[in-house]
Amino acid sequence: MSYTNAVTNMRLNMRWAWMAVVLVSLSLMVCLAGERAVTGAAKGKPLKVFILVGQSNMEGPANVETFDYIGDDPVTAPLLNMMRGRDGKPAVCDHTWISYLTGAGDENFELSGKLTAGYGSMWGLDRTKPGNKIGPEFTFGLKMDSVFTEPVLIIKAAWGGKSLHTDFRPPSAGPYQLNDYQKKLYYGPPGHGVPKDMNQWLAEKKRETGHYYRLMIEHVKKVLADPKRVVPDYDPAQGYELAGFVWFQGWNDMVDSHTYPDRGKPGRFDLYSELLAHFIRDVRRDLGAPKMPFVIGVMGVGGAKAEPDILEFRKAMAAPAALPEFKGNVVAVETAPFWSEELAAIDKKHERVRQMHYFLESKHKDYPNADGKMTEEQKREYVQKFEADLISPAEAALWKRGASNAGYHYLGCAKTFALIGKAFAEALLQITNAANNRDSL
Repeated sequence: MSYTNAVTNMRLNMRWAWMAVVLVSLSLMVCLAGERAVTGAAKGKPLKVFILVGQSNMEGPANVETFDYIGDDPVTAPLLNMMRGRDGKPAVCDHTWISYLTGAGDENFELSGKLTAGYGSMWGLDRTKPGNKIGPEFTFGLKMDSVFTEPVLIIKAAWGGKSLHTDFRPPSAGPYQLNDYQKKLYYGPPGHGVPKDMNQWLAEKKRETGHYYRLMIEHVKKVLADPKRVVPDYDPAQGYELAGFVWFQGWNDMVDSHTYPDRGKPGRFDLYSELLAHFIRDVRRDLGAPKMPFVIGVMGVGGAKAEPDILEFRKAMAAPAALPEFKGNVVAVETAPFWSEELAAIDKKHERVRQMHYFLESKHKDYPNADGKMTEEQKREYVQKFEADLISPAEAALWKRGASNAGYHYLGCAKTFALIGKAFAEALLQITNAANNRDSL
């Protein structure tokens, strides 16, 4: 063999040897990476579970068509950017899932999947897929999705038109009891609001008492018995943590003048405070989470200018958070600051239009058609002109852009519900951070 050939063969052998070393090294790196991945999964953080419960405003009546209104305000425009993806459609969370139980009467159903818009009110919509409305859950979940690296699960249970005194009544509160006002009224002569058959009424009340509390607890336990059914990435080795509970309810108790008599008097809603304290204790007991952070969403309908009874009710809602036993792990979040005053002003004008329609139909003596001679077309034209003179084109456009429901539903304003959901999430995070800081001392 010539010298040149020998050198060439030596170089080829060295090159093959070097490549073998590289391949072995790469194989080792892949194995080590795989080992780290497995080890990391085993040592991962538990699934964060948050429970959201309430009535229609927890369901969520805000149509996604009102999203653009959020961008009109420079303060909330960044929130809209979080709520939408690059394609302009509602954002879909990367690692936050939701299980949502809702319905009407005994016809309840569950929706589940990655969190996005559409897990709001489902009234009249296809029950097999998310709809076109949001409640607090959307921005609540978006916030949690941005904060935690571990997966997040929201378990939501909400039904419209439900009370705490009956429907969600907690077990430790005992059976529903008639107060002195009700005893005098219900057992007196028949009249407005008085049951025709007291025995039947009492039997129905007994069946209804606590029904939705039980449905809520049963659903939470069902989901937690098999989290992987909702969260495909769930790893049983990591487990889960009940990281917080949000209660957003109140309207049906606030307007119940029989259960809460003495309209206009201080302390009228003290019973609600007692029931809510029982509710917090019972939820923690029944779910085995004695210190689970708890947020009370204080009803904010009417904003700062709400009527006195609403203001009194807000005090009763917030009261349990001040109890010594709940110090540091229960907080009341006021939602009145998120009420849209400009939309509310337009809503009041709509109310005047509705009143005018009523006055014409009822032949009110102080309004046109007192003699009943106006035709249906004349009445319609009169109301249309009345509305056009009262509500400007700019106001009509603003209403269409920002509102999609009635006043007791926060006008169906997505901006309001987006701010509420974000505030609930931030409140729970503050409770958790404060607890972690105390534990580290």
